Amino acid sequence: MIIDNLKPPYYAVIFTTIVEDNLEGYLEAAKRMEELAKLQKGYLGIESARNEIGITVSYWETLEAIIAWKNNVEHTEVRNLGREKWYQQYQLRICKVEREYGFKK
Repeated sequence: MIIDNLKPPYYAVIFTTIVEDNLEGYLEAAKRMEELAKLQKGYLGIESARNEIGITVSYWETLEAIIAWKNNVEHTEVRNLGREKWYQQYQLRICKVEREYGFKK
C-alpha cells in the first residue's frame, strides 16, 4: 500500500537491506517491529518492498520521534539480531520531506 495522506514537512527513514539465506525468525521480527513502531509517538506510516534488495520506508513527524524509535529497547534487540543473523548489508537514510505529489486512478 502506498501512503498518500501525509502532509509535509515530515521525515522518511529509508532502510535498504540485503539479507542472508537463513531468515529463521526474520518475518516474525519484522512484523513485530512494524506493530511496535505504530505505537510510537510521531509514527506516520510505513511502505516496504523486497526482491534482491529490500527497501522499507517509515514516516515520522520529527527527528526526535526517529531517535526515540531507534532507542526503543525491543527495537535495539532486534536490530542487533539483524546484524548477527539476517543482514549481509544495510544502509539507513533519514530525509526531510518538504514536498510530495502523486497519481492514483
